Amino acid sequence: MQRSSTLEHPATEQQSTYMGAAHDSPLNADSVLDLYIPEALYWEKYYSDANVCYEWNNGQLEIVPMTDYAKYIMYLWFLDGLRDFLHVHPIARIIGLELGFRLALPTKTTIRKPNLGLVLNGNPMALADYDRSYRGVFDLCIESLSDSSQTEIDRDTIIQRAEYAAAGVQEYYILEERGIETEFYGLRKGVYEPLPRPDGIIRSEVLPGFQFRIQDLYDQPAADDQWSDLQ
Repeated sequence: MQRSSTLEHPATEQQSTYMGAAHDSPLNADSVLDLYIPEALYWEKYYSDANVCYEWNNGQLEIVPMTDYAKYIMYLWFLDGLRDFLHVHPIARIIGLELGFRLALPTKTTIRKPNLGLVLNGNPMALADYDRSYRGVFDLCIESLSDSSQTEIDRDTIIQRAEYAAAGVQEYYILEERGIETEFYGLRKGVYEPLPRPDGIIRSEVLPGFQFRIQDLYDQPAADDQWSDLQ
């Protein structure tokens, strides 16, 4: 069943009854995490919550952790480089802004909102201008690591890595300003393997021609210097 770009998702009669009760209940962000939330209720009430960014994991809500300034600056530097590349080579569309996609996995279903998602022009499911959720599978997902607790680290490096691989996301990048958990994965027979990094340079296989020096994630040189050095 395709996801609706207008976020209108069918609910069973039982879910509808639950939804009405949930709408009437004064639940805060912490207490709602302990409840079972049907998928239809998530799409209707929590997906576009104005106050809290929620993901959905097989009936449980998960709050997307907050970032910090150092992570934001690294994320912004990488985003600028990616946007510059796609401006010259418009072979894909990039999306952030808490737009999510549904992962129908063998053992569960989740709805994730990667910090950045990329959809190739050749993807069977196009990303339309006014979509508020993506109905296909991103070709590339990028997460800025949340590292305020081991649980948050495991979420990006273990749980979501396994989910993205099982869903068929072709590449998965983890950005982390300490240089401990930073990694760049490519999908090989359903399993992520680190991308080769000759001379410390990552060359994307999803985006032919897109490459960057890992150290530049931390040094963050001016764009003209960074890209000209790699020609």
